[in-house]
Amino acid sequence: MATVRMIDIAVNFTDNMFKGIYNGKQHHIGDVAAVLARAWSAGVDRIIVTGGSLEESKEALAIAETDGRLFCTVGVHPTRCKEFEDSGDPEKHFQALASLAKEGIEKGKVVVAIGECGLDYDRLHFCPADIQKKYFEKQFELADAVKLPMFLHMRAAAEDFCDILARNKERFNAGVVHSFTDSAEDRDKLLSFSNVFIGVNGCSLKTAENLDVVKGIPVERMMIETDSPYCEIKNTHAGIKLVKSVWPSKKKEKYDPECIVKGRNEPCLVKQVLEVVAGCKGIGDTDQLSKIIYHNTCRVFFPHDLDSTADALLSGGHDIQ
Repeated sequence: MATVRMIDIAVNFTDNMFKGIYNGKQHHIGDVAAVLARAWSAGVDRIIVTGGSLEESKEALAIAETDGRLFCTVGVHPTRCKEFEDSGDPEKHFQALASLAKEGIEKGKVVVAIGECGLDYDRLHFCPADIQKKYFEKQFELADAVKLPMFLHMRAAAEDFCDILARNKERFNAGVVHSFTDSAEDRDKLLSFSNVFIGVNGCSLKTAENLDVVKGIPVERMMIETDSPYCEIKNTHAGIKLVKSVWPSKKKEKYDPECIVKGRNEPCLVKQVLEVVAGCKGIGDTDQLSKIIYHNTCRVFFPHDLDSTADALLSGGHDIQ
């Protein structure tokens, strides 16, 4: 029985890889059920499925409805914000997002955040900065209307991102900047917002510099994720030396439902993220670390069922930094 309890805050179950399709070619059957079984047995007890467009958010909600331990986000990723204007009626498109979010809340709090939204200046070829900024700001309206936290994306855009966050700080109760890969300076800009947490995954743990940045995130402000099927911890990454848990894997061409698909990340591997965070911070007790991170995640996304143990943990104080 797993002693750690983890919540993977970012899983892209709408991605074709979980349907067995890689680069347009079918290699195996869809295997979300097998992937979930591995996650639950590893100590993951909730997963948030990411929505990055209106259509993807609809699919994420449908997936989340299949299991009481699955939840989702509703929003538009910065690289896809042109979909508002391409729709021919941006306001109607926005209202469709709002209706979807409300539907998910009415279905028993299946929708737990607005997003993935934010700014991505590394991929301006997908969507220009001015359109990204316009519709990032617009999605705070949605968070305010439905009273949900924000699931945020920031890539090479810290100044504009933090300006928009500051302007809209009264319109959202909390948020997480997921898949954080930026500098210590950008980390500290985010930490200056008391209601913003930082999500860490394999992409956050690639280099020695990345590990130094992660080391400086207080555990009380951190969440963990896989962002699967992307952002796995690879053998070339600095963080790999701190990984303790391994699963058998096979190439997609030799698919075996009992094994991880080599090169495809999945939620059970969030345990490796926890291990690397513990290792780079010099924390020996991953169980204690997992409790604090679990509590952080519940505070933001599942405040209705924070248990007394987690509350006692926070109020009682601890030595982990």
